[in-house]
Amino acid sequence: MSPNDIGRVFALAEDSFERASAISVKTDRSIARTDDVLARSASRDGVARAAAQRERRRLNAGLGRTTKRVGLAILAVWIATMVVGFVNPIGLFGLILAIAAGVILVGLAVASSRRSSAPALPAPDLPSAVLVERLDSYLYRARAMLPAPAQSEVDLMLAALPNLKPTLERIDPLEPAAQDARRLMGKHLPNLIDHYLAVPAGYRGDHDNDGISVDQRLVDALRAGREALDETGERLAKGDLAAFETQGRFIESRYGEQPLDN
Repeated sequence: MSPNDIGRVFALAEDSFERASAISVKTDRSIARTDDVLARSASRDGVARAAAQRERRRLNAGLGRTTKRVGLAILAVWIATMVVGFVNPIGLFGLILAIAAGVILVGLAVASSRRSSAPALPAPDLPSAVLVERLDSYLYRARAMLPAPAQSEVDLMLAALPNLKPTLERIDPLEPAAQDARRLMGKHLPNLIDHYLAVPAGYRGDHDNDGISVDQRLVDALRAGREALDETGERLAKGDLAAFETQGRFIESRYGEQPLDN
């Protein structure tokens, strides 16, 4: 083999190595993108499962209240029947009336429960804990009716609400940050979604004077609302952290063996 042949062999080998390296880099990028997509999908699935579990707990609580109402209705009929029976025998006709009254009361209790199980809109005048629960339920139920990019923003809000709830419960509702958060959760976000759902599906792709479609406007507004909630939660959490650090430093300096360094 001549020196030229050896050189060509080395050139071919180097070229093959470079192609293999380029393919390896592309493969690594594809794997990284796939891992990122899977991670985001798993995160969204986890958020959706957690929201579904919270909704089931709320529904189960409503079922328990319905069962209690039905039991009380039946008990009331029994007591009334026994009281009337002690005073004056009710006979077969009276027994039929008592059964009919029981059926009517049970029906009213169940009907009342069904009305209350409909998705209740949040309202800014509700207690903070109830307001967060209402928004959590409302977003979970409305999520399926929104486009995929909007669902992603809703998922991020659903993930943040459980942490925001105890923070809002602790602070004064008249705190400006709390008032802003309550207005956003109780009025602006539900109204935004309601107005979007009122737009016929065929018009949601139309662009307005700013060149933005209805779907994109929804996503942008949800993102702004979500970022505002995140900022409010972070600001309030930092206030709690600062208060904790101040109290801790005071106790250490007042009762500790060694005073804190400045």
